[in-house]
Amino acid sequence: VRLEESGGGLARAGGSLSLSCAASGRSFSAYAMAWFRQAPGKEREFVAACSWNGDTTYYADSVKGRFTISRGDARNTAYLEMNRLTPEDTAVYYCAAGRPWSETEFSVPRAYNYWGQGTQVTVSS
Repeated sequence: VRLEESGGGLARAGGSLSLSCAASGRSFSAYAMAWFRQAPGKEREFVAACSWNGDTTYYADSVKGRFTISRGDARNTAYLEMNRLTPEDTAVYYCAAGRPWSETEFSVPRAYNYWGQGTQVTVSS
């Protein structure tokens, strides 16, 4: 089972980046998918999550209105569109898949069984 992120890189403040997550090794059609991030010296934090069918999405307050999470038609892919980036968005971004059992669990790392290796996003001021 593997989750692989792509699309990270360098952007200027106010710019945009798009991240992709490709899951393989099993079907993730019944799994929620999420993005977390971790900046140097900080704990991993929730960014966004998407229910198994893509109908319900959740966002951290810090990215609401700027980031959009979505899933591919095959539900084994997830995307994170990031707009109006700020230097505070600089972090390693991780894709995760799991089966949260309540709405409050969507933002909790322990609810996700599978994780990618992460992709660096750096935003310059």
